[in-house]
Amino acid sequence: MFSQILNPTGNLFITWLVALLPVAALLFMLAALRWSAWVATLVGSIITFALGLWVWRMPLGDGILAYLYGSATGVWNVDWITFWGVMLFNTLVITGTFDKLRRWLIAQGTQDVRVQTILFAWAFGALLEGLVGFGYPWAFVAPILIALDIPDLDAVRVAAIANNAPVSFGALGAPIIALAAVTGYPLLALSGSVSKIVAILALLPPWILLYLVSGKEGMWEAWPIAVVGSLAYIAGQLPVGVFLGPYLPDIAGSIVCFVCLLVLLKVWQPKQMRGYGGKPLTGPPTAADHGLSTSDIFQAWMPIAVLIIVVVAWTGPWSKLPSIVVLHMQVAAASSIVEGAKNAAVFNWTPFVGGSAILASWIIVALLLRVSRGQLAEIWNKTWSQMWGACLVGVFIFGLAYVYNFSGMAASLAKAFSSLGTAFIIVAPILGFIGVALSGSNTSTNAMFGKFQALVGQLLGFPPLLLPTVNSVGAEIGKPIAPQTASVGVSTTRFVRHEGEVIRHNFFWCLVMLAYLIVISVACYLFFPGIAKI
Repeated sequence: MFSQILNPTGNLFITWLVALLPVAALLFMLAALRWSAWVATLVGSIITFALGLWVWRMPLGDGILAYLYGSATGVWNVDWITFWGVMLFNTLVITGTFDKLRRWLIAQGTQDVRVQTILFAWAFGALLEGLVGFGYPWAFVAPILIALDIPDLDAVRVAAIANNAPVSFGALGAPIIALAAVTGYPLLALSGSVSKIVAILALLPPWILLYLVSGKEGMWEAWPIAVVGSLAYIAGQLPVGVFLGPYLPDIAGSIVCFVCLLVLLKVWQPKQMRGYGGKPLTGPPTAADHGLSTSDIFQAWMPIAVLIIVVVAWTGPWSKLPSIVVLHMQVAAASSIVEGAKNAAVFNWTPFVGGSAILASWIIVALLLRVSRGQLAEIWNKTWSQMWGACLVGVFIFGLAYVYNFSGMAASLAKAFSSLGTAFIIVAPILGFIGVALSGSNTSTNAMFGKFQALVGQLLGFPPLLLPTVNSVGAEIGKPIAPQTASVGVSTTRFVRHEGEVIRHNFFWCLVMLAYLIVISVACYLFFPGIAKI
């Protein structure tokens, strides 16, 4: 069995620099050269493989197996779920169901910009993130905000900042599934750990959103909206993330948030309606009538209900389906970090994973909506056009990550960073933040840095889940300044091909959120380590 080499160059600093080359090359190709993500990850995986063979002396045959098992994991554990999630979303859009849902929700709010911001940027954005992710919440929410007379640039910023908290559970939990795949930690335990950190993080964004759209005075006038918006989202996402897994926390959080906000608006509304910038409004307090029949409203909510019922029944702790393993393949190396331990690259083909539950949900929804052959072809073509590049990224980034971990590069990098001691708790979320800001993907960032963070945690004696968790949450905070996310997010505004302006506009509040997360991370390590234990 291949034994990993901790310091192949004989100089730990040089080894550390060489181990950083794949990461630096990948981020340079994405951020500086602006290559397509699938091309950058393909080239990055070639660089990683070559270094593993040449510097870390990884056997060729074992390295090929590790890469193939990683790629297969990317396809089956991540691509399979994101593809069918986008298929479901496109089905709602093309059949007009999504527009009915949007119209109904708009009609439930008041004309007050603060109410609409929390309803749509915060709650509706979380629903979109939970279903598809990939910057689509910006693209769909920003036009709604622009229609409320929020300037384009500010509308995109509001949509982006609101999208912070839900990203770790975006695209039906893909980032957490990726994190579990590369770290080997239990999926439900990671989901619960991330849910708890996200719950604390989610206390802040609604206040920032109110401040951005109405100023300090408008924010304090509407404080019940911020309190209910944050606590209601937490009440939905936290128990689902802890007890059911990573597939539905965003969707549950958004629905509970909608219900609680609408109940609040029945008993309380701001005394003074305000428009953007805190401008006082006059006129009727309610929004325009949606013009939908009862059957239209039922049709609008039916796909969400089907998704929740099928996924909960299929993937809940009571279900044996996700644990059925038909094919198990692995190649192992002796760890350079823990004597006697093994570092294995594993692929388990489990036919009934979460992605299969999403496929079943989509089939049921398509039948209930009576999707025609023409619509089905349009849905398939649109989804394939949107997703083929992202699916290739899943293949290449997981192949890269598995080789990076199997060859010993991640262990060498972890050994170098462990010299920071417990101060690394400050660095861990910053690495996630930088990774996603440059790569544009929480899933890819978790695949790239997840095992490394876990190894540093082992060396320093941190609670096992803490560093991978703050890596994932740090990554979600960096999304508003990620070029790839911004390019999708501005696609429905006049800032197409002007993502730089949007990124600069978002930057300050991203740093505020990052500072808040660092405080949370330090507090969890010092006072609440049980949050991140298995």
